[in-house]
Amino acid sequence: MAENGADCDLPQKRVGPKENRNGNFTDASLRERKQQDREERLSLVLWRKPLLTLQYSFLETLVTLKEWTGRLWQRRGAVFLVLVLFSVFSMAYSIEGAHQKYVQYLEKKILWCAYWVGLGILSSVGLGTGLHTFLLYLGPHIASVTLAAYECGSVNFPEPPYPAQIICPEEEVVQDSVSLWTIMSKVRLEACMWGAGTAIGELPPYFMARAARLSGAGPDDEDYEEFEEMLEQAQSAQDFATRAKLAVQNLVQKVGFLGILACASIPNPLFDLAGITCGHFLIPFWTFFGATLIGKAVIKMHIQKLFVIITFSRHIVEQMVSLIGVIPGVGTSLQKPFREYLEAQRTKLHNPVADGTPAGENWLSWVFEKVVLVMVCYFILSIINSMAQSYAKRLQQRKYSEEKTK
Repeated sequence: MAENGADCDLPQKRVGPKENRNGNFTDASLRERKQQDREERLSLVLWRKPLLTLQYSFLETLVTLKEWTGRLWQRRGAVFLVLVLFSVFSMAYSIEGAHQKYVQYLEKKILWCAYWVGLGILSSVGLGTGLHTFLLYLGPHIASVTLAAYECGSVNFPEPPYPAQIICPEEEVVQDSVSLWTIMSKVRLEACMWGAGTAIGELPPYFMARAARLSGAGPDDEDYEEFEEMLEQAQSAQDFATRAKLAVQNLVQKVGFLGILACASIPNPLFDLAGITCGHFLIPFWTFFGATLIGKAVIKMHIQKLFVIITFSRHIVEQMVSLIGVIPGVGTSLQKPFREYLEAQRTKLHNPVADGTPAGENWLSWVFEKVVLVMVCYFILSIINSMAQSYAKRLQQRKYSEEKTK
């Protein structure tokens, strides 16, 4: 902690005011021009300028691939080692023998973990907007396992990755043998992998701010510029949102590891600011990532998991359905599809073979599927818009550099 405190306190003095960076005074006209450029970039979206947005997004993809290829070439030794390990695993996978069952088990586990880590990264990586994969994937998965556990009276249905539908075990089970702990243990792997993915998705703001601080120049990133302006105005009166951001920044800066851990352990929409703060004040990587990983993959994940399991336990679900019927006017009509859906899920758990159209295909499941589809499509559109805006920023920065050389 002493080292972390030293690392936090040492670089707190900035190179200089924003107007005096690199010896050049930023006048009002330059600020106004940057604001116009920012508004121009933000207007570059598919529903306003579809052709230009697609063109810029494609060009940004090519530029990004070129940059990644260069970075991989610089680390060709590590890439070669990964290729060798992949080749060895491929040979072990293709050669028949007694080891095949272990290879297949390892393959299933790796793919299952990679699936949830990827969903966690998508949830917090910040490509325009995060895909809320907890609400769309992990939450419903935990809920389905919870409903199955209470209906079957056991969690001895197949291990992950699950088949298309969970089937109750045929052997006799002792009722009321299911507890919160057994259900939490059943979904712990998926939940922790998803939490680890969200921790990995928080790294870009940290590396961006750290690189900017070490290079002595702030990038034209909106979040970083907002962070610098907040530091300059720290002593003046602020609104509630800015005070909340300052509280996060002060907690991370002064407390170090425990402050990062506290911010990562609760649902916190301002955690990107914590990553920028850690990068700006040169907090060591493993201090930041270690606290973030423990907070998101262990503490926060168990809190969220416990909330979902309690919410979807049998007696609470039945009480919720009963309360829906109390709503005057529309209560009975809303209660019916919920009861049909729950009954369909119970039927699936006891029928290994689905005959014909899946049971319980009502408007409730149809609406949920369409909501998932809309959110995924919006996420894809936000990625395209974000990449197009990134390429537009490249063009603007190139124009600024050309003007300075003249």
